[in-house]
Amino acid sequence: MPWVVGIDEAGYGPNLGPLVQAAVALHLPDDDPAGWETLRPVVRRCGEKADGRLLIDDSKKVYTRGGLAALERTVLVLGPCSSSVAELVRKVTSVAGLAEVAGECWFRGDEALPLTTSREAWWDAFVGLGEQMDAKGVRFKVSMEGLVVPTAGFNRTCDESGSKATVLSRGLIHLLATLAADLGQASEPKPDSIAFLCDKHGGRNFYAGMLQEAFPDGWVVAERESAEESRYRVELLDRPVTVTFRPRAEADSVSVALASMLCKYLREVCMRQFNRFWETHVPGIRPTAGYPVDARRFFAEIKPAMAKLGLSDDQVWRKR
Repeated sequence: MPWVVGIDEAGYGPNLGPLVQAAVALHLPDDDPAGWETLRPVVRRCGEKADGRLLIDDSKKVYTRGGLAALERTVLVLGPCSSSVAELVRKVTSVAGLAEVAGECWFRGDEALPLTTSREAWWDAFVGLGEQMDAKGVRFKVSMEGLVVPTAGFNRTCDESGSKATVLSRGLIHLLATLAADLGQASEPKPDSIAFLCDKHGGRNFYAGMLQEAFPDGWVVAERESAEESRYRVELLDRPVTVTFRPRAEADSVSVALASMLCKYLREVCMRQFNRFWETHVPGIRPTAGYPVDARRFFAEIKPAMAKLGLSDDQVWRKR
């Protein structure tokens, strides 16, 4: 059985709030790398009847239909058991990752999870999924890894490289290398193949140089590089490894859809705290999602409060 790893991001375009990148690995049958058919007994997509199965789909569709609660139910049932925001961030991003985001003025790590329902309801959903899997004979393993890049870190990378795209590339390299190492240990003694599937980075078609950084002990071979798909295999490793980039990859894979949902959930949790923090300092301010145009409105309204708090523009506003 191969590991199929989906990688996605949320928050690359906004001027406010963090960028989140995430990878989700599923151990899936050889004849169903996409995972939709294997998991159909316990997983439904947007547009299907709500019948107790877990909702997994592109995060934008899920969020539009069910808001934060729909994202949270899936992420917390399948993700690492966490009783607080800090615990979830630490388990997904590591202690160092938590330390970086914990430095943000708006971050409240002690906020209890889940946010949208009771702990008892979350436990019922968790147990219910296990019972469904047992009854339907469905078996799969999940592994998650993420990055939360706050504004200050985003700006530092832009200053160093002169390019916003470098933030995304460095995060992708980290996720590829980390998951390859983690899944190697998880599949001992016999190494399972790993198939990475990533959403395309804008209009980019060429990724070989970036992949070589992620797999320094391997040799990256380009099989196809086009607008429809960029596909690579990594030779000289102890297991078969492929990396494929496609636009709208979340439609092709449960793993990418889950990565999309994890990213969106973490980003929304952070923006919820971000808006709550600034509302305490600027009473009545209208919340923002951080995207251009409205972000300028919000930034102008918080500038006086930023001055009182001793916060520089670089700590709050992304340069690119």
